Amino acid sequence: MSKLSLQLKGDKVIWGIYIALSMISLAVVYSASGNLAYKQTEGSALHYLFKQVGIIVIGFVVMYLMHKIKYSFFSIGSKLGIWLVIPILFLTIILGTNINNASRWLMIPGINISFQSSDFAKIVLLTYLARTLSKLPEKYRENKNVLNYVLFQVFAPTLIVSLLILQSNLSTAALIFVSAFFMMILGSVKVKYLLTLAGSGIIIAAFLFLLVKYNSNILPRFDTWVSRIENFRTDDPDADYQVIQAKIAIASNPIVGKLPGKSSQRAFLPSAQSDFIYAIVIEEYGTFVGFFIIILYVSLFFRALVIAKHSQTIFGSLLAVGLMFSIVFQALVNMGVAVNLLPVTGQPLPLLSSGGTSFVFTSMALGMIQSVKANADMKLVEPTPINTIEEK
Repeated sequence: MSKLSLQLKGDKVIWGIYIALSMISLAVVYSASGNLAYKQTEGSALHYLFKQVGIIVIGFVVMYLMHKIKYSFFSIGSKLGIWLVIPILFLTIILGTNINNASRWLMIPGINISFQSSDFAKIVLLTYLARTLSKLPEKYRENKNVLNYVLFQVFAPTLIVSLLILQSNLSTAALIFVSAFFMMILGSVKVKYLLTLAGSGIIIAAFLFLLVKYNSNILPRFDTWVSRIENFRTDDPDADYQVIQAKIAIASNPIVGKLPGKSSQRAFLPSAQSDFIYAIVIEEYGTFVGFFIIILYVSLFFRALVIAKHSQTIFGSLLAVGLMFSIVFQALVNMGVAVNLLPVTGQPLPLLSSGGTSFVFTSMALGMIQSVKANADMKLVEPTPINTIEEK
């Protein structure tokens, strides 16, 4: 145990929560995949269990490797990364796999592995913003071209990345924009600049709305977005099949749940193992476990605040809180959809839902956060130089 503890640097609570959520995901994904297994693998869900095991192993390796890298390298890499992300998002729109009028998946040539480019873009953008915002106090002191710096180094990348993702994935674009906006608040961007960004977003949204009204081909999924919001507002029992089945799953469980593998609604929820996995968790394991999972996610955010407090740099603090906010905010949105507090978004539950892209990139983000913590711990235990001791 001591050897493992020496290898796993960073925040022990975050490691513990990561492992706990990973183990829960194995049990729930295995159970929730029953209906999908019946359709695709002649009734055996073992395929999905082994697949999830493989995803977790890859995710753990990615998190481990990332937390071993000095986090200052992430700042350097984000300068190149932000210029790499924009053409990747363009390629996703042009060449990406199209499912339900949404080009979200990009195939990596040669190895036939696809990934959601928006997940990669989110990490790169937030890391880049942590870098640029960490330099903002110096810009304020020098009082040189602050407005230009904020407009072109902060606002422009945020709007460009968000708009490129918006074409196929409104909810992800909104999550990224909100996470970026939250980082700007933490990064001491002046209120007048934030209002400018918010106003720009509203104007762009209104302009796009008018364009789509006259030409629906500009945003093919616009009608889907509108129908989801309208269905949520009207609460029509015949409007959204998935939401109704999720409600039944949650309402039909006793306090302690139906027990693992006993879900009945998994046969009726098309996305039981992904978007609506939280409903299956509550149905099988009960309300207490559902509430416990919320506590785990909220605890992750509080641990990030602790890491930020002890970080030696502004960049490290912004990186830790910004990345963790995006993870926890996405989790709260997913759970809000499952309990019908929010309209359907299609967002997976980080570390619990099936799907390799989400799990691996979430692991990457957590590894970067752990790197900030590990570096702070190293600073605390650095030995006092010999010449300093002799002087005393």
